[in-house]
Amino acid sequence: METSIRQARERSSLRKDITAVVCATISLCIPVAGRATEGGIGRPLTALQVMPYAGIVPPTSDWIFSITSIYYEGSLGKSRTIPVAGTVTAGLNYHVSYNMINAVKTWGVTLGGWNFATQFGVPFQWTSASSFNGRLPNDKATQFADILFTPVVAGYHLTKTDHVALSVQMYAPTGAYSTSRLANAGQNTWTFIPTVAYTKLLPEHNIELSANYGVNFYTPNDKTHYHNAPLSVLDLLALKRFTSGWGVGVVGGWIQQIGSDNGGAADLTAGGNGHAIGIGPIVTYAGKVSGTPVSASLRWVNEFEVLNRPKGNAVELSVSATFQ
Repeated sequence: METSIRQARERSSLRKDITAVVCATISLCIPVAGRATEGGIGRPLTALQVMPYAGIVPPTSDWIFSITSIYYEGSLGKSRTIPVAGTVTAGLNYHVSYNMINAVKTWGVTLGGWNFATQFGVPFQWTSASSFNGRLPNDKATQFADILFTPVVAGYHLTKTDHVALSVQMYAPTGAYSTSRLANAGQNTWTFIPTVAYTKLLPEHNIELSANYGVNFYTPNDKTHYHNAPLSVLDLLALKRFTSGWGVGVVGGWIQQIGSDNGGAADLTAGGNGHAIGIGPIVTYAGKVSGTPVSASLRWVNEFEVLNRPKGNAVELSVSATFQ
């Protein structure tokens, strides 16, 4: 009897802890600026996939709405060639503002210790792309990008302090795309991203450690016949929170292309095999506005080890509200 009572209390305590989590911030990974490997990058940007509490799906039934804005500046030197808009070029500058309106619905269902959620995001993007050597005309555009949806995110609470979440994120080719443009918000490919996220909480120090790992699988681009190789994407986060609601920490990421691209212009660039590593600080805040739980995070990521991809800096601001 005592054992049963203790277990019931532990489950109740866990539920309260996780409820506090979802009131504090978004518990699911936020998608980021997307440009396909065919354009030199991929859908992910370095160290922007992991979010606070990335491995936690709460047992509550809530709506979490967020607005995420990412600004990225990067360049590809003249010594590197990549396929863009159906041709091959070198020496490119990118300026991108990617903005996402995102909704997460937690189901409020627990099955065998698992909790579930669904995610849907609509992005729009301002893109400025220019060529050093003038081989392609400079281009600017403000367009809708490819929508993102995650039908099911399944989270399991290993312990009160260890949590894991599994999902398959999907990008649909709904964004604007033209083979005659440098500035494309859409990719003209489906992308499937099996993802595992893990969160470790250290309550005695009010510290969180989270990791997010996914592999991006692309369908061929039917307009250029280019097929991007998969991308392995690992992001890490360490965060220290304070009683004031503020938190400070560090994020880091490693993007590694698996194998070589093929088809179309890939044969002219040896498959474009590339990688990128980046690191930077993150600041978070969690509180309430008129009784509504809100949270925000701001990060800056500097890419310092890059091959066959544009190298640059990214700034991300995300603001969310939870409705119970």
